[in-house]
Amino acid sequence: MTKKLSLSEIAALAKESLPALGASSGQIRNQTLLSLAELIDRTKADLLTANETDVKEARKNKLSEALIDRLALSENRLTQLVAGLRETAALPDPLGAIEDFKTLPSGLMVGRLRAPLGLIAFICEARPGAVAEAAAMALKSGNAIIVKPGKETAKTAKVLAPLFAEALESAGLPGQAVAILPELSREGVKELLGLSQYLDLVIPRGGENLIRFVDENAKVPVLRHYKGVCHLYVDEGADHQMALDLTLNAKVNRPGTCNALECLLVHQKEAPRFLPLVGAALNAQGIKLRASAESLAYLPGAVKAKADDFGREFLGPELAVKTVADFEEALSHIRRYGSNHTEAIVTKDQKKAQLFLKNVDAGCVLVNASTRLNDGGCLGLGAEIGISTTKLQAYGPMGLKELTTTKFVVIGDGHIRS
Repeated sequence: MTKKLSLSEIAALAKESLPALGASSGQIRNQTLLSLAELIDRTKADLLTANETDVKEARKNKLSEALIDRLALSENRLTQLVAGLRETAALPDPLGAIEDFKTLPSGLMVGRLRAPLGLIAFICEARPGAVAEAAAMALKSGNAIIVKPGKETAKTAKVLAPLFAEALESAGLPGQAVAILPELSREGVKELLGLSQYLDLVIPRGGENLIRFVDENAKVPVLRHYKGVCHLYVDEGADHQMALDLTLNAKVNRPGTCNALECLLVHQKEAPRFLPLVGAALNAQGIKLRASAESLAYLPGAVKAKADDFGREFLGPELAVKTVADFEEALSHIRRYGSNHTEAIVTKDQKKAQLFLKNVDAGCVLVNASTRLNDGGCLGLGAEIGISTTKLQAYGPMGLKELTTTKFVVIGDGHIRS
């Protein structure tokens, strides 16, 4: 019988795999991802069966529809996952490039070399697809990773787990570079977060309670993403059809995601015409509106917003609506209630657009575009491991480059310091 490894032993083995990963060629790491894509494609039926059991259990436990949406797999989602892994393999190798290389007046040559971060702990709720994506991105960037998926995805994760070791070993890399721990208890997660002798970074991905739990217990740096309270401001003179299209896409496309719209701000001069238009369209999509006192007159069927509806992440078919006096009040509202995630403006005024980009503090700020576009794939990163609302290491979507760091490389010719 194989001995069950302790958390520290699992972490130690993952850490020991780093030299092999760092020394591997981009071609070998790409081969690993392509093998993983092939294995997932071949295992679709088993994954869907396991996932169906997870979803049934989630419904039995009365978990939210937003969480079930993130948990559920389908033939189409698995096809997209496999395609995403192959696309990640095709991205440029993030390692080995020397940046800002220059020769100083002394003749000393100095640059920065892209290198892996090390051993990452990735802790998430639901999202079986994110488990595969996170591990793939870690491997592509030369990092080892320990993944703790939510207990609600335990059956799916159990089917996924052995595929990583098989893909790694088929490429000649250590199978222990990826460890997936679906049955880890809350106390076990605390223990994992305390393994500072092995871990280099923790990335939590889930609800605000999960993020705070990780932040409070981690003994290593944490890339946080507490919540996505995303605003869209419809400026004076904005194109109403564009504003309508962006509002509907941002709220209705997938309301349970972190980049979905949670608060619509409308300039008071546009409210009499725009709010009835957008209100009717949102009502037709089953979106419940929670409106400020000034907005209620233009929104039949809306309810008066409570104080805590502003700054709230609904993650479902609800939307806060507020009329603002001017551009400055919109900025003030976003500063007070935003979560540094995604903020957007609809405007024809280029000066205001530039002021919005400059003055709004968020990982992604958009002009005349939907908040749903704050995604690694949509922004040209090819993939993302999450969206950071902190400013150290990364701010906004985290692609392959954000999973690396730089170290100084110095080339001399007998140089000494005088």
